[in-house]
Amino acid sequence: MIEKVNPKHPDKIADRIAGAIVDIAYKNCDNPKVAVEVLIGHGVCHVIIESTVNFKYKEIKEAIARIAGKVKKDIVIARQDKHLSKNQEETIRCGDNGIFKGMPLTDEDKALSKIAREIYGTYPYDGKYILDDKKLIICQSHANNEELKGKYQSAIINPLGFWTGGTDVDTGATNRKLGSDMADSVTGGGLHGKDLSKADISVNIYAFLKAQVEQRPIELSCAIGDEVVDGKPYSEIVNIARKYIDSIGGFEKFAEWGLF
Repeated sequence: MIEKVNPKHPDKIADRIAGAIVDIAYKNCDNPKVAVEVLIGHGVCHVIIESTVNFKYKEIKEAIARIAGKVKKDIVIARQDKHLSKNQEETIRCGDNGIFKGMPLTDEDKALSKIAREIYGTYPYDGKYILDDKKLIICQSHANNEELKGKYQSAIINPLGFWTGGTDVDTGATNRKLGSDMADSVTGGGLHGKDLSKADISVNIYAFLKAQVEQRPIELSCAIGDEVVDGKPYSEIVNIARKYIDSIGGFEKFAEWGLF
């Protein structure tokens, strides 16, 4: 069984805002240190940023407005702890403890990802979907149920009827939809709102990509300060993750659908 949510789900809106802020950090600095938390809902967007980057509030506000529309913006920007900053000045070392897992995508994972994107292409509104070997459940706001039933004839569609969805009726928070982002590769680390020195980002991406190539489970662990992970310099892990992020258009684009 697998779940996907689309980019207009409130949690994904939070992830996308966090990703947009990390994109801004990388435009201002080649190797920024940044961590972003977003909570949004009912007309208010709360953002807390810890970073080495000197952000402009205008840039942050513009990103929020572009993704979430007209909302009240509560933004806190704090400098990263000076000791943490100093510890990574000379070389890129692992920025967090973690246990990570990469799993090959199943046919079920790929099928639901395709279905979610197809539906979102027609209905770009809050939606969430579940697929297992027996049923497909489509919960899509602002949708024509009969039209969806005509295309997905065996699916259960909007079992509670019409719904509005979005941040006007629900709240969203960063890294709350890890199953949707990572399929069976879910571990304790979140993917969004952090720079690539954080193992939650780089090692998760690396393990996932390796699992797809080798078609087997990949299990890794690391500790703060590690310079080698999986027999590779940590800087190489970071570069692999950076190339992946660049290939899909940045951290905001990564936040839309996660790893699949």
